[in-house]
Formats: sequence, structure tokens, C-alpha cells
Amino acid sequence: MTSLLSRHGALRVPEITAYFWIAKGLSTALGESASDYLVSALSPIPAVLLGFVGFVVSLVVQFAMRRYRAWAYWFAVAMVGVFGTMAADVLHVGFGVPYTLSALLYGIVLFAVYLLWYRVERTLSVHTIDSARRELFYWAAVVATFALGTAAGDLTAVTFDLGYLGSVVLFAVVIAVPAVGHRWLRWNPIFSFWFAYVVTRPLGASVADWLGKPVDVGGLGLGGGAVSVVLTVLIAAVVGYLAVSRVDVQRGEPAPTVEPARR
Repeated sequence: MTSLLSRHGALRVPEITAYFWIAKGLSTALGESASDYLVSALSPIPAVLLGFVGFVVSLVVQFAMRRYRAWAYWFAVAMVGVFGTMAADVLHVGFGVPYTLSALLYGIVLFAVYLLWYRVERTLSVHTIDSARRELFYWAAVVATFALGTAAGDLTAVTFDLGYLGSVVLFAVVIAVPAVGHRWLRWNPIFSFWFAYVVTRPLGASVADWLGKPVDVGGLGLGGGAVSVVLTVLIAAVVGYLAVSRVDVQRGEPAPTVEPARR
């Protein structure tokens, strides 16, 4: 009997369009700015607890959906962004782990998620997220990319002393690599997608830090609260349009996959 986890149904994540990358970029920036604001406004422990509660609630809502719903999906992404940022910051601020080591650690975690996901499902394609088990792997990868991206952004800005604006330029160049590779060099589309997906996190976080951090540390001094409000309004507008237009709903059946060998 097919288990509830592996039972296939409707696709549960959006199509990869320009709207996807716009919403993803905004959500990554929001995760950074909201995390910084909450930690400063509430103190670290209550902020992390609140972030964790939001993270859990958003995933419960997302998994309750029988198919992709824009508002539920992007609510989950935003909350993953906030909590993923906090998870990365806790290692450095709370336990004194250097950004170099935390970036390496989260990189290993992400690779392990991808490896296990592929060994079980034989694909990492977002066009096959049609069961609870596949979606669990998907969100595990998303959480790991947010944590890795946060650590990588801080690594370049602080440890490598590029500053926030320098990091924005660096990651803007890096994210063009999979775009060029996929468009003109025939790179594997799944590899290109996840390459770009990982890099959107440090890019968005660096933008948020540059806008919100004080001038004396290399930012524009707009404040995490103000930046978070603006980003929330922008995300709400984009997601509202997607919910009404449904232009990012995947059409058709999931792509075929290779079934895992039976033991």
C-alpha cells in the first residue's frame, strides 16, 4: 500500500517564472531585515522563539494545501527566510562559530539534503513536487539554502571585508553564472535552478543589510523595521497578483522520474 507520504497528487510549488525570482528575491531580503529587527526589538531568545513559531505555522498551513496556493507558499518562504536567518546568526552570535565554519557546515547540510533527496526520489526537479515526502525534501533544502546564504553573505561582507554593497555586486555577478550557463552553455536545468536559488539568499540578504544597517557599518541607515515594512508591501502586491492571475501555476502532470529500486 502506498504510504500517505509518497502518495502522488497535484503539484505543490510554483512554476519558475520571472515572478518567482522577483518574489524569491524580496522574500530573502525580508528574511534578513525582519530577523535583524525582531532580534533588536525583542532580544534574541524571544525573537528566535517567535521566528520558530512563525516557521512551524507557515509550514503547517502549506502542507494543509492540496495543491499550490500562492499565498500559502510564499508565506512559508518568508517565514523560512526569517527563521533560516536566525538559525545562521545563532551559530555565530550565540556560539561564536566563525562565518567561514558556519558557511561550510550549512553547505554540507545542504549537500546531504540533496543527496538523500536524490537517492530516495531520483530527481531534484521542482516539477515533481507532488507528494508530502517530496515536499518535505524540498522544504528541507529551502531551509538549508537560507541558512547557507545568510552565512555566506555575512562571510563576504564581514570576514572578507567586502562590505554590504560590495557583497551585493559580488552575488549579482555570481547569480548571472547559472543564467548564462543554462541559456547559452546547455547546463542542466535542475542544477542551474538550485545554483541560482542558493545565491538569491546572500544577494537578497546583502541588499537588505545595505539598506537597513547603520551608516557607520556600511549601510544606508534606513533601519530594519522600515525596510521590512516596504518589503512586506511589495511581496504582498506580487503574491496578490499571482493568487488572482494564477500565472505561476504549473500546468500538466509532473515530469516522469526513475523509480527507486525495490529491495
